[in-house]
Order: sequence, then structure tokens, then C-alpha cells
Amino acid sequence: MPIPTPEPGLVISYAYLWHHEHEAGREEGRKDRPSVIVLAVERPVNDTTVVVVLPITHNPPADPASAVEIPAAVKRHLGLDDERSWIVVAEGNEFDWPGYDLRKLGRSDRYDYGFLPPRFFNRVIEAFVAWQSCPQSKANLACVISARKWRDGRPASVARVSQRVARMRAR
Repeated sequence: MPIPTPEPGLVISYAYLWHHEHEAGREEGRKDRPSVIVLAVERPVNDTTVVVVLPITHNPPADPASAVEIPAAVKRHLGLDDERSWIVVAEGNEFDWPGYDLRKLGRSDRYDYGFLPPRFFNRVIEAFVAWQSCPQSKANLACVISARKWRDGRPASVARVSQRVARMRAR
């Protein structure tokens, strides 16, 4: 199966680099995990698409506002396991699509689990934007997103990502 077109709401298999892994000097995530695309911006100047993904984890969040729990029905729809899971909105990775961290699902030739239902995806986007508007969260998200730079070398600011998410929701 070919690499899918990156679209907001698509859940992909991705070698997610956590902020603490980046701080420890790692350049690649140690584990492939489901991650949801929240932003996909085409850059015609260099014919690339920049994507922002949020990780999915089994670990409950320390701060309830930093993640959105995935309902069991959504997990079944995506083919994920039965354990409780959360989409972390407090950090994200940015990369040029498809990038070297996109992974196939197990023994499959697929790279994606499918799409989040629109209503649930809207909840994730709302939590993502709300987290960014919290003063204590901006430093965390800015650190992680700036770890992945635009191809032309400009760091991705939280404000720019927030504006793009707002424009995407308005469509």
C-alpha cells in the first residue's frame, strides 16, 4: 500500500521523539507509536508538506488538560488495543512528510490506522489549542516543536502552529 496523503485526523505509525528523549540527546524516538496528524501544511516553495503529530500513549497524564482520553469505540474503530490511551496535546513533533520516522504497521504494508471521527478530532484540536494558550505550557510545546525545524531553518513557533490550527478548523 502506498504512503497515505497526510491529512489532519489521520492516525499514523510513527517513531515519536518525546521531549525528554530530545533533551537527552536522542534524534529518533525509541518506540514506534500511533500518532495523530493535527496539522499538514503544503509548502509549494520547496514542494514539501510539513506535518505536526501528537503522540498516543497508555500512560495517564499528570495534568488532565495535557491529554485527551480516547474512547473505547474510537480505539476499536482504529484497531488499537483495549487498554486506556490518551492523545498528548502538551507536545508534538514536526517533520517534512513522509520523513524517515513514518513506520509500517507491524507485518502490514499500511502506515496508518485510519481517521479519528470528526467530533472527537475537534475535541483533540480544542484541547491542543487550549493547552497552547496556557502560559506554563508554551515553553514545553515550543521546545519540542522547535526541535524539528522547517527545511529552511526557521523554528516553528507555538504562535504559528496555533494560527495554522485555527485556520484549519475554520475550513
